[in-house]
Amino acid sequence: MGDFEIIDLFAGPGGLDMAAHSLGIPATGIELDREACETRNAFAESQRDRGPSMTTVHGNVRNADPRDFGSANVLAAGPPCQTFSVAGTGTGRRNLDQVYSYIDRMAAGEDVTGELADLDDPRTGLVLEPLKWVLARENENPFQVVVLEQVPAVLPVWQKMADVLGKLGFEADAHILNAEEYGVPQTRRRAILIARKGTAVEFPAHTHQRYRKDHESVPVEDHPKGLHPWNSMGSVLRHRGEFTVVSNYGTGGDPKNRGLRRHLDPAFTVTGKIGRNRLVGPDGKDQERLTTSEAGSLQTFPRHYPWRGKNVQQQVGNAIPPLLAAHVLIAALGLPKKNVGSILEYDGFLVLTPIAFTTPRSSLLGPAFHNVERNRRRSRATGRTQSYR
Repeated sequence: MGDFEIIDLFAGPGGLDMAAHSLGIPATGIELDREACETRNAFAESQRDRGPSMTTVHGNVRNADPRDFGSANVLAAGPPCQTFSVAGTGTGRRNLDQVYSYIDRMAAGEDVTGELADLDDPRTGLVLEPLKWVLARENENPFQVVVLEQVPAVLPVWQKMADVLGKLGFEADAHILNAEEYGVPQTRRRAILIARKGTAVEFPAHTHQRYRKDHESVPVEDHPKGLHPWNSMGSVLRHRGEFTVVSNYGTGGDPKNRGLRRHLDPAFTVTGKIGRNRLVGPDGKDQERLTTSEAGSLQTFPRHYPWRGKNVQQQVGNAIPPLLAAHVLIAALGLPKKNVGSILEYDGFLVLTPIAFTTPRSSLLGPAFHNVERNRRRSRATGRTQSYR
């Protein structure tokens, strides 16, 4: 199969489609959020004379007709994750059996659209839209490749969907991918489905080492498999110097037990609440919170990506990292493998040299940081405010 064209459902601000653009593949994205559409259109305008188009349809995927996009032979989708994510409502995880039943019935030819409103949260049914699109075009002008992305909790849904796609002549499989193993400076885990008509499926090979949570550990210098060290926050945000991120989320379900990452580590999963994370210097004083551009860089968007709208950090957190998307698309479409440093050709993390991993965590944080944190915890217990600037 030679020429590809992508239709991307729930396309967001353009993570997958920007990767497709960098790989020379035209893509059309359907997106309901007007501000995300403005972001996409601004990027497309900036790239008007640089390769294939990235076009946008502002609208509801549920109301779109798959036959209106007949020139697209690749279906991609990243449905909203709120009902499946750990940070979300969790109703999707509780409704898995019902979702499985809908998949079986859709595969048997039933229209379950009217019943999706019966789910605890109607957004859960959005994970079924890609299958609806595949089935709608199966008897005439079928898709040749399907690529789906969601939070890890959706893996069982993708696996169930892969079984259905297998009966339609696809080779299909689904796995969890760790973004830092593909050069993304962030520990983001995502469930990925890849399906191809009549062709064996291959998932992208790792290019970087897996991040280890033991903060005293460092990447292996001469990895036996030739894997690069993980990309760190500091390699992207060099202008900030040394810092420690204090996560907005509690570890192990304890909101007081904030996770810590040093600048030599990859970022926590970038979410729409990344602006709430604190950055603390080695002197114990808070630095400025991450800007939209910096948060986008941790997602592997270009430094000057033209974000638009008021709730931009939510756009950033919702997107698939373009570098991860590029790895997935290369594998899914059977494209020639590229050097990791040339998959996406723009300014940013890819041109940076690694930071040396020589400083232990304790000295990076410094006694000043620990004193500030001790005082903050004490002030919470007494109800008094502690100044730390």
